Amino acid sequence: MKFDHNKINTLGELKKAGYKSRPIKDELRDNLREKLKMGEEVFHGIWGYEDTVIPELERAILSRHNINLLGLRGQAKTRLARLMINLLDEWLPYVEGSEINDDPFDPISRTAKEIIEENGDSTPIGWINRSDRYYEKLATPDVTVADLIGDVDPIKAANLKLSYADDRVIHYGMIPRANRSIFVINELPDMQARIQVALFNILQERDIQIRGFKLRLPLDIQFVFTANPEDYTNRGNIVTPLKDRIGSQILTHYPKSIEISKKITQQESAIQKSQSDTVSVPSLALDLLEQISFQARASEFIDAKSGVSARMSITAYENLLSTAEHRALVLGLKQTRVRMSDFMGIIPAITGKVELVYEGEQEGAAMVAEKLLSESIRTLFEVYFPKIKKLKHSDERTPYEDVIEYFGGGNEFVLATDINDEQYNAELKKVYPIEKLVMKYQPDTLKEDFPFLMEFVLWALVEYSRLSKSKYETGFEFKDLFNSYLKGAIGGD
Repeated sequence: MKFDHNKINTLGELKKAGYKSRPIKDELRDNLREKLKMGEEVFHGIWGYEDTVIPELERAILSRHNINLLGLRGQAKTRLARLMINLLDEWLPYVEGSEINDDPFDPISRTAKEIIEENGDSTPIGWINRSDRYYEKLATPDVTVADLIGDVDPIKAANLKLSYADDRVIHYGMIPRANRSIFVINELPDMQARIQVALFNILQERDIQIRGFKLRLPLDIQFVFTANPEDYTNRGNIVTPLKDRIGSQILTHYPKSIEISKKITQQESAIQKSQSDTVSVPSLALDLLEQISFQARASEFIDAKSGVSARMSITAYENLLSTAEHRALVLGLKQTRVRMSDFMGIIPAITGKVELVYEGEQEGAAMVAEKLLSESIRTLFEVYFPKIKKLKHSDERTPYEDVIEYFGGGNEFVLATDINDEQYNAELKKVYPIEKLVMKYQPDTLKEDFPFLMEFVLWALVEYSRLSKSKYETGFEFKDLFNSYLKGAIGGD
């Protein structure tokens, strides 16, 4: 039942309207039931969890559980928790003057009880919006019991001339102030064990202890915790009695397909309209960008326990567009399309997002990033074009023979990065065997994407050791591998 919060200002009016209060877990459960019956989407904008995480989270809410979301970084744990506010009532009444959002029909603080006792049905009622019923705290080693639970305020005790044993001298911490709200503690294992212990009674017995005396305060809170499995070994753990009081532990995961990853990247990237108007991105470039994250999660150089956040793809995409945009601005172009060479601009977005193991440290972060790009090119090349065999019979002609013979005939190809799109397209057309190859195996490719696929083939042939590629200040040079080796050997003499 909905109530007009603008017309209800006293406890008497609230009673007359027929309002009935309910615990927050019941509120979340009831509203979720209604949304599920109506077929409404609760966790909008979360991709890849439709058949895994979200049903488990919904079941936990129906069970009225406190929840722990366990997963590696960048798996939308906090996003899920924040979206739970959509299951709260839009407006909630509370006793005006209460520090802890006291329920007018079931006050728990002395202040609220005294206000109601004094005013009766004339007790002033305030209304709190669902957006203000969400609290979030990052668990860091410096968090104290006073921060979360509260402490005795000596100034208040002196002003009121009360002893420290009187509950009226308490300055409430974040958790009591989140009464009748969702309270999220991120990275729970990072919190000191003695602080975690302070949460025991709140979750189970719903009382708190401050400065040695117990205060019966049956708080009404929906707790959501997030944790990273890495934390259990590297920094700390969730103490067993606290874990036992958390009803449901839900495992999150990374996107399982490139298509889902692309949806997440497109949704989350901070792209200005001026960028999207200036830079066009071929579909293969989007796939290649996401494939880099998949390769990183399987790489021997990267710590799998640390994970590779979805934020890596997001920032890499932003860098990719910025690289192309930079070229357009320098050359005075109104529009441009992403090129393979632009992927060198995403290296800084990768190096800052991955935790390297010892072997990776030896290689260097930038080199590991380039290896990820190389592996991604090889992986996607076989999706678009015939596989390149490692060995072949002497009389066997492969689909790439004409291209290799073109370079074997002494042709060298320089593709500059500081040229406009018209020049870029014209340069690539000079390597006519590649254009024929793309037209044969990818005939449905958009006309504007053909140049990108042609350059992609060049980079792929380098990765399969069929051509050589050397970088210079303003571009890349592609040569026959054998001729390049001979020239290097002669030069070395």
